[in-house]
Amino acid sequence: MSTILPAPAPAAETPAPSDTPLVGIIMGSQSDLKIMSAAAELLRQFGVTYEITLVSAHRTPHRLVEYAETARKRGLRVIIAGGGGAAHLPGMVASFTTLPVIGVPINSATSIQGLDSILSMLQMPAGVPVATVALEGATNAAVLATQMLALSNARLADVLEKYRTSLKDKVMRTIEELRKGGFSDD
Repeated sequence: MSTILPAPAPAAETPAPSDTPLVGIIMGSQSDLKIMSAAAELLRQFGVTYEITLVSAHRTPHRLVEYAETARKRGLRVIIAGGGGAAHLPGMVASFTTLPVIGVPINSATSIQGLDSILSMLQMPAGVPVATVALEGATNAAVLATQMLALSNARLADVLEKYRTSLKDKVMRTIEELRKGGFSDD
């Protein structure tokens, strides 16, 4: 007969200073920056501190290990990792940290329309998950990271509520423009 013991109480964490990055945005090459900058821009708008850098799974594997293993100690709470082709970066980072890792598949020149990147992130072994957003979905990765942070941050929960309201308001304005016979594509 097995017994289930209650989980230990979580250790009290000291809140990170306001200038400490809470989200790490990483990508394998500079060519990924045009996609991943959308995550940085939305986090900036939300007032979420972040860092952004290159970490190549194949060209700088020691940097990858160091980045992932020190992420929590440096104050990060979530990592957004973009990758194209075989897209090893998100999965390898997830294997070296227990922080949530959000994968952003990127369609690269060597990719088969991004399908290889998507499958690489989705098909992680049990126990080493990568939360995966749509192909080149860096904006949703930023929203998801903020939702994770908002679980313990009322200000960010409020920011997300306002963001969702702004999305709804934009649709409602478009509906009204269509009803009046005009259309604006902004």
